[in-house]
Order: sequence, then structure tokens, then C-alpha cells
Amino acid sequence: MTIEGSALQNTIIGRELTTEQCQVLASICAQQTIANGQMLFAEGACSNTLFIVTSGRFAVSRNTGRGFSDTVHLLATGELAGESGFLDGAPHSATLRAVGDAQVLTIERARLEALLIDHPIIVYKVMRAIVYSIREITRRMNQQHQQMLNYINPDCGRF
Repeated sequence: MTIEGSALQNTIIGRELTTEQCQVLASICAQQTIANGQMLFAEGACSNTLFIVTSGRFAVSRNTGRGFSDTVHLLATGELAGESGFLDGAPHSATLRAVGDAQVLTIERARLEALLIDHPIIVYKVMRAIVYSIREITRRMNQQHQQMLNYINPDCGRF
């Protein structure tokens, strides 16, 4: 199945790339349709795949150790998933499950690395988008941490 570069344009990666660069990157992508409630990947599993949400949403949940999982975020269209595992092979830190039907594009690490010789700027821009995505996750976690501290101890917070 040929994937159009336009599928990437409204994503965090597509914002970094020209139309022609999106087409080159799309040529190494695969597309998956994930049905409502279906798992994209499980916490603790290892993968060298980067997932790009092109439609739909995913509940990001973590095992609490108390017999159930907590949803910590809803991943939306245009966002990335599996960034850390894609970069270093680390296990996934959360489980992603589709909330409604969803579609993702996938990029295998080896396929992106194969672009290094002929299209190094595309690889650089993909990596830059991954760093931006990870920084946004860190920013959001820091904000949620501060909100929790303010809730627990309102005398020390801004509330």
C-alpha cells in the first residue's frame, strides 16, 4: 500500500518537513488501522517502531500496581507514540489503547536510518520532532506534578 505524503503533513513530524520530504518519508511508512478498544502496544513491551497518529485518539495508561491501570493522557491526531523505544529500544512506559477507531503510520528505526545517506535532513527533522514531542511530555508531566502538589498542600501552592 502506498502512503501519501499528505498523511504526514498535519502531524508533529509533517510540520517540520516540506511536501516533497513528506512524500519521501511516507515511502518508508506503513499504515495501521486500530479498532476501538484495540491495543496499539503494551506497557513493558519493546519495539523499534515510531507511531504517528493520523486519525483518532489513544488512551495512554500505566499499571498502578493495584490491579488496575490509570489513564494519564489522551493522545490525539498528529501526535507521536513510542518515541523512546524507537530511539533506544527501551520498553514502552505505558499501554496505548484506541478510543474510537484510529489510524497510525509506523516507521521502523532501520528504515529511517536507511535514509541517512540520501536524505539526512529528513532524518534530522524527524529526530527534532521526536525531541519536541518528548519535551512536551516532560512539560505536561511537570505541570501535572505541580498541580498535584498544590492540591495536596494548598498553603504552598498558588491556590
